[in-house]
Amino acid sequence: MLFIQTLIANPVFGMLQIVAVVFSVCCHEYAHAQMALWQGDATAAEEGHLTLNPLKQMGPMSLLMLLFIGLAWGAVPVNRSRMRHSYSEALVSFAGPATNIFLFILSSIAFGVCLIAFSHGDFGHVIKVFEYAGMSGVYALTPENNIPITFFHLMAVLNVALFLLNMLPVPILDGWKVYNYLFAGKLSLNSELAKGVVLLIIFGVFMGGDLLFRAGDYALGALNIVFFHIMTLFGGG
Repeated sequence: MLFIQTLIANPVFGMLQIVAVVFSVCCHEYAHAQMALWQGDATAAEEGHLTLNPLKQMGPMSLLMLLFIGLAWGAVPVNRSRMRHSYSEALVSFAGPATNIFLFILSSIAFGVCLIAFSHGDFGHVIKVFEYAGMSGVYALTPENNIPITFFHLMAVLNVALFLLNMLPVPILDGWKVYNYLFAGKLSLNSELAKGVVLLIIFGVFMGGDLLFRAGDYALGALNIVFFHIMTLFGGG
């Protein structure tokens, strides 16, 4: 099913997905541009990429593809020759995925706060339910289709998926330059074997994309278990 069909069938959920994707991708690209500037390369800054404007960070084609098929991307220009250190390029590349992890943590905490805020019952009751029934018990206390809970759930899961995807050792992704620095430039596309491995990884991403989002769900659940255990110290006794 095309994403636009989902958008028409459930416009509220579809719009929440669009906002989550656009904001996350723009933050990711902004982090690249800002880190590049800190490392001495002002190319992205000079071309106006120190912004969260999706038309600048993603472009019209990416936004249209997001609307119709649910896929989007972004890019910022960098000039390695203007960077100060040998590790600068790897640092610039990692800034985007690191931002996705930061957004995941913030969204997960906001998700946990919303679970408490919109649950039926006071804070102490929610914590007691968690102690005896776990996260599934807390979910049962919340209303269905709650917009803040849904949005922060989407944000958390999406940013884990973006982190994992971008850290794959594929040349078009951030992970390639990070690993290339860590392994002293030993990654190479000159051999047929290396090219074959890259193609297999790309194929695996398209075939197993659901695994990335499933990993996001597991990460969200794990972090919220920690969050609720901390909350028991403040109101569960």
